[in-house]
Amino acid sequence: MSTDTTSVSHAAQEAAADVVYKILVINPGSTSTKLAVYHNRTVFAETTVQHDANELQRFEQIVDQHDLRRQTVIDWLEAEGIPLQFDAIIGRGGLAKPVPGGVYRVNRRMCYDTYNAMRKHACNLGCIIAYELAAMQPVPCKAYIADPGVVDELLPEARVSGSPLMPRICIWHALNQRAIARRFAKQTGRRYEDINLIVCHLGGGISVAAHEHGRAVDANNALDGEGPFSPERAGSLPAADLIHLCFSGRYTEEQLKKRVAGQAGLVAHTGINDVRELLHRIDMGDEHARLLIDAMIYHTAKSIAAESAVLFGKVDAILLTGGMAHSAYITDGITRRVKHLAPVHIFPGENEMQALAINALYVLQGTREAKEYE
Repeated sequence: MSTDTTSVSHAAQEAAADVVYKILVINPGSTSTKLAVYHNRTVFAETTVQHDANELQRFEQIVDQHDLRRQTVIDWLEAEGIPLQFDAIIGRGGLAKPVPGGVYRVNRRMCYDTYNAMRKHACNLGCIIAYELAAMQPVPCKAYIADPGVVDELLPEARVSGSPLMPRICIWHALNQRAIARRFAKQTGRRYEDINLIVCHLGGGISVAAHEHGRAVDANNALDGEGPFSPERAGSLPAADLIHLCFSGRYTEEQLKKRVAGQAGLVAHTGINDVRELLHRIDMGDEHARLLIDAMIYHTAKSIAAESAVLFGKVDAILLTGGMAHSAYITDGITRRVKHLAPVHIFPGENEMQALAINALYVLQGTREAKEYE
């Protein structure tokens, strides 16, 4: 069962609901920083700051960008006339060590682990910037993260691969998946902790997870190459062929990593990572584009069906989310292949900013308890 909730009295919940909490949300991406200020569940101000690629390239490591990114937040708040006075600051979680799902208070240990994380991604800056800005306030507040991509609640069987040298790990869209799962449960008058779901996030990478009574007991490593291929990820590849390629002398280690994540999937086949463009080409009669999109749909549906076995076929619903869920061509294609397993529901978009804000709000209102990172 999930352990990230705590019981409070009905009167206490009503009292907390009457208070307007100010929450700053920080979501660093590869070439942008998404920012938002929420007053409880309502967006007060939001923006996406695009960073010049040449400017980012002058930094040897991604974590070295954290002064630039922090100043970006400060400059935006000043431009909007918003004082650095928040009840909570929540950042996108990074790729440090695996943790159970939930909301975590950011501490020095988390910042250290994230700064030195093996996997380098701009999301690693989220907790660091949140921690620094929270301390800079006239009255310091708490900094948080919620459901980082390294949330790991896998069953013991799920961790075992065919090689003891390479146990299975999961890196997935935990934040959006869990937020969508909770939203679906609320809409249907149930608790997330009481139902079984298969959630598929359709983005630059595709993650598929089996949620059993509030715990993601199986999920793929959508970052490093496992599961279906996507606009920018290769997905699972033939192991022997990959080994041969590694020793062919044709590519460096860094080039091969990009052939798995970043320059893989649809963009490797077509040079295009914008699915909207490929869908337009299908409408114009491009049969090669149709084959590639249909193949992505095929492999995604196959991964969803595999997760039904994890749940012994007891699936209350299948939820499709992420940016590609805006496409009826893609969601209809998946639905046709998996609707015999459970009803399929569509929740387009990433919803990360709202999910972060709501997680912070739950902690401020006392309806969810923040965990300590150790």
